[in-house]
Amino acid sequence: MERTERRAATRAEVRPATPRQRATRAARNGGEPTLEFTGRVPYDAYVHASTLHRLQAPLSSDPGEMSFLVISQIMELYFNLTCHELRETQQLLRADRVREALSPLRRAALHLEGLNAAWRSLRWMTPADFNRFRNLLGEGSGFQSAMYRHLELLLGLRDPALIRPFRRQSEVHAELTAALNAPSLWDDVLALLARQGYDLPRELLGRDVAEEHQPHPAVEAAWVQIYTDGPDNQLRMLGEALSEVAEWFGDWRWHHVKAVQRTMGAKVGSGGSAGLAWLQRSMARVVFPELWSARTAM
Repeated sequence: MERTERRAATRAEVRPATPRQRATRAARNGGEPTLEFTGRVPYDAYVHASTLHRLQAPLSSDPGEMSFLVISQIMELYFNLTCHELRETQQLLRADRVREALSPLRRAALHLEGLNAAWRSLRWMTPADFNRFRNLLGEGSGFQSAMYRHLELLLGLRDPALIRPFRRQSEVHAELTAALNAPSLWDDVLALLARQGYDLPRELLGRDVAEEHQPHPAVEAAWVQIYTDGPDNQLRMLGEALSEVAEWFGDWRWHHVKAVQRTMGAKVGSGGSAGLAWLQRSMARVVFPELWSARTAM
């Protein structure tokens, strides 16, 4: 409801324009941009830039904290955007529209590439730089990102314990619980393969989706067959697009590990974990596992 209301408010402020209207305006302006508006600047009404730029509230006077805070917010936006693309992919796959599903999936990979690039803006940060404001963050930790948890759940990484921190935020917790109990993108891919005639066991397709998928030889065999069928096979194209998403996501986790090593070494994490060691262990959980193991048999 809130998003619908915001959309309606934006539409009221951003008036549609036809090509003819744009041409007329350009002619009237002599090729110069419009400088007078009766109300809010349309760009700000659409992008809400003035709102975005008021969302930073550093806890210290250290100038480097602003970089840390803004990059964290940029990553949150990328998490949300990637989730949006993966949900669109799911809807298309459920309708057996495989070729159409490639577009949002490829966009998701590009968003993850941008997400990875965000780490480069923090390469200046040494332990001394981070320590100037780290204590002020208290227990605040990227581990507590609800949108990152959504992304993991969509990709098939399922651990019910990781949504417990949000129990006191009822709306966020309800959304994460719903995501946990809904099929992941990989679950939808397996269902698609079964509908396409690949022999996947019933117990695999009917399992409790809240539990993390365990690699299965029948899924691996299906992907070996798909890749054998030639480069024009839509399912092979799907496999490559999924591989791209998984690879960029893995790169992001690796860059996270390196950023932690650079800024705090093996110190314990702000959120109560073992920090670096916990992140390294989490990387062992592979996204779309049979897509990778199948390559050994191709």
